[in-house]
Amino acid sequence: MPTTVNAYILIQTEVGRAASVAQEIAELPGVTMAEDVTGPYDVIVRAEAASVDELGRLVVAKIQGVTGITRTLTCPVVHL
Repeated sequence: MPTTVNAYILIQTEVGRAASVAQEIAELPGVTMAEDVTGPYDVIVRAEAASVDELGRLVVAKIQGVTGITRTLTCPVVHL
């Protein structure tokens, strides 16, 4: 059983902000990858945390605080 909680966070940004948002998020502790992409989302982030609560704090307190983000969708990884 995994000891950490992993998730993908799909992010929509203001027009022209994807690269700067991805760069800023990539530097946050707990973020293992942040890339700007094309499609309905502008940035995809992979993050890990010790618990679901810690993951929630990362998303709400850190990631959603980055200037230029308009919406996030957090997708926890499940192990079936």
